[in-house]
Amino acid sequence: MAGAQNWRSYLCCVGGSAAVEDDDSTPRRRQVRGKDSPRSSSRMSFTSLSSSEMLSPEDLSLTLSGSNLHAFTYAELRAATANFSRANYLGCGGFGPVYRGAVDEALRPGLRAQDVAIKYLDLEGGTQGHKEWLAEVFFLGQLRHKNLVKLIGYCYEAEHRMLVYEYMSFGSLENHLFKSINGALPWMTRMKIAVGAAKGLAFLHDADPPVIYRDFKASNILLDSDYNTKLSDFGLAKDGPQGDETHVTTRVMGTHGYAAPEYILTGHLTAKSDVYSFGVVLLELLSGRQSVDRARRPREQNLVDWARPYLKHPDRLYRVMDPALECQYSCRGAEVAAIVAYKCLSQNPKSRPTMREVVKALEPVLGMDDFFPAGPFVFTISVEDDKVVGVKVEVEEKKPHRPQQHQSHQDRHRQKYPNSSIHAGIVLHSRDGMVGGDDYTGAIRRQRRASSHRQERGA
Repeated sequence: MAGAQNWRSYLCCVGGSAAVEDDDSTPRRRQVRGKDSPRSSSRMSFTSLSSSEMLSPEDLSLTLSGSNLHAFTYAELRAATANFSRANYLGCGGFGPVYRGAVDEALRPGLRAQDVAIKYLDLEGGTQGHKEWLAEVFFLGQLRHKNLVKLIGYCYEAEHRMLVYEYMSFGSLENHLFKSINGALPWMTRMKIAVGAAKGLAFLHDADPPVIYRDFKASNILLDSDYNTKLSDFGLAKDGPQGDETHVTTRVMGTHGYAAPEYILTGHLTAKSDVYSFGVVLLELLSGRQSVDRARRPREQNLVDWARPYLKHPDRLYRVMDPALECQYSCRGAEVAAIVAYKCLSQNPKSRPTMREVVKALEPVLGMDDFFPAGPFVFTISVEDDKVVGVKVEVEEKKPHRPQQHQSHQDRHRQKYPNSSIHAGIVLHSRDGMVGGDDYTGAIRRQRRASSHRQERGA
């Protein structure tokens, strides 16, 4: 009870936590402070919250009083998912099972009718626990951005821990990029996803105090029906370094193939760790390959190790580009994206760009339309003195298809066998007079029918 009382007195001082919103129309700027001046925080630090004693549901509700999150009961979410029926089951991750549900104003006043995704924390079989659940509630309860998935509410009742998100109808980038049966993602769609994800990370890094996502990967990037990007799964998110700190030291967690090398070696976490992870995902978008693929040849199993040397050489970039794109991408745009990926994947964290710089570099790619022409074309390179002096692309125009007129069997036979005696001027005699060669086939057919008829009568 003493711990709970201390939290209530602390929360009364800070007056709750308001949601920080950003429409991304203008970059956020931090105030310039002196070395000893305190940081003015626009949100509560998760570090101080997670290091305290376990919060009660009432304390958590008070902590997030300005976030507009709904605190649902277990019975309400069970009804919203039809008793967690198999028909509403969407999948399962390290957090636990995910169900589709529906909420409306009848459940909470002011709550618009919408489909939702409900994540149910598996405290026994899952790889995440109460602390990761609390991190998601805390970060997404305070941060609002068009490229972050919207948290609508949560359930904190007895042993039940659930999160209620907006429903993303197109699922994850991982499914579209590596598991889709509907064909490859178009080039512009890939770049739109990359820019949206970069804006989401940039917003987190510019927050005050900054947020390090720590688990940026294709499966955590969700898409709506227009392929708008939303970052999800904030269970591993951490508050970034503050004041004179250069990094945050923490237990190494994340996903193999996406984590920055210096973070794996030292446990030192910075915003540049997220930049490296973004570089991996951008490389996946370019190549259509997974970050780690044990089914490939040994030297190609680790995507970064294999592909990074090609990224800074435009004449070698074709080795990396996804064959499923069938050359339908902007050459200039691919070169820009490749250079951005190359810099993000630098072994030296200080050499990597910030996410704001990444956004600034990638946004112009969305306007580059120097695609290779679809269909047959002739690509001509002019060389003088071993130097390329000109490049020309000529598209072969397809001749309009003219449907052939219907031909009878006799016309086709005459076309194929022009010298056949059938088509010669042979004259046959019949009861009715003369029969020309053009009617030879018909006359033969009539004679056969007459002969068969006489045989039947004679029988």
